[in-house]
Amino acid sequence: MAVETIQARSGDIFTTEDETLILNSINQWLDRDVRDKVLELEHADEYPHEMVEQMKALGLFGASISQAYGGLGLPSSTYAKIVTTISEVWMSLTGIFNSHLIMAAAVERFGTEEQKQRFLPRFATGELRGGLALTEPNCGTDLQAVRTRAVRDGDDYVINGTKTWISNGIEGGCVALLVKTDSEIQPRHKGMSLFLAEKGPGFSVGRKLEKLGYKGIDSAELIFDEYRIPADNLIGGEEGHGFHHTVGGLELGRINVAARGVGVANAALNDAVAYAQIRETMGKPIGQHQAIQTKLGDMATRCQAARLLVEDAAKAYDRGERCDMEAGMAKLFASEAAMENAAECMRIHGAYGYSKEYHVERYYRDAPLMCIGEGTNEMQRIIIARQMMERNPV
Repeated sequence: MAVETIQARSGDIFTTEDETLILNSINQWLDRDVRDKVLELEHADEYPHEMVEQMKALGLFGASISQAYGGLGLPSSTYAKIVTTISEVWMSLTGIFNSHLIMAAAVERFGTEEQKQRFLPRFATGELRGGLALTEPNCGTDLQAVRTRAVRDGDDYVINGTKTWISNGIEGGCVALLVKTDSEIQPRHKGMSLFLAEKGPGFSVGRKLEKLGYKGIDSAELIFDEYRIPADNLIGGEEGHGFHHTVGGLELGRINVAARGVGVANAALNDAVAYAQIRETMGKPIGQHQAIQTKLGDMATRCQAARLLVEDAAKAYDRGERCDMEAGMAKLFASEAAMENAAECMRIHGAYGYSKEYHVERYYRDAPLMCIGEGTNEMQRIIIARQMMERNPV
């Protein structure tokens, strides 16, 4: 197989051999330290502290941060394969570093050089971890409706408000915080700004939020009460660009969610194929019955189609192109593929699929998150349609 080069958005260069070595290392780690511990941690909804330290050592917290700031500088196409590989074993682990890397991407793409030098090396090692603080109790898909306010006071801003469903909100030490700095300006998005907010006085965790699936990773409510933050922590140094900074990061986030979908869909397919060859009815393995074969055929096709959509979106992102349509397509299809494959896997397993002794019921609980997170699938359809019309004017 010929060795090809792969270029990351940051300009860092890799080869296909480098990618293979990285993926092999990830697989070895999963087999050695993760696979046999998933069910215990999942059922206890316990944060995987030991695995987080191992992910630090593997460089995953700096996976997409450029080498100039201490990261691995991986192309998003390679990063997506890592996310898929880990999600096949335990999807929750990918959320611990993905939200963190979207925060880092906002700094690297839009921050001042001083902000990059101050934060990115600490992000890359995992010394300082965090995520995105966008969603509020009455604000999800419509980000322009955020109510958290930041008011300038000398060299600082004073922030008040509440965020919810924030990944890494408890165990992390920093968030990229979307706020309103001008509530009167029109259009509304011009009044939004994005800050790097480290935990301190006035920044508290309200509560841990319990979830159907996606166990292990902490999802929290965050409260900002007269929280004072230096003006130097305003990403880019200028008010009014927070919405643009956030939407730019969501392209990478949607590619990640799509890659998770591929991972869960693959895991469901692999378990279904294995079980179909050992479970017998009417004197033969159920995989020899046409009713099961049609399910497996559809499941395999969904996996391959989802993988190719993710690959296409990731390559567009690496080329520096606008790819909200491609990322939206990948996220929409891959998340629905995970949902359908998880349900079919459970049906093929019968009662065993409903048992907590097996991973099948976990796939069924994890999959719905991907249809909701990083923008609902209903919104993805609208984004895709609008982009199709914009790119193909009459």
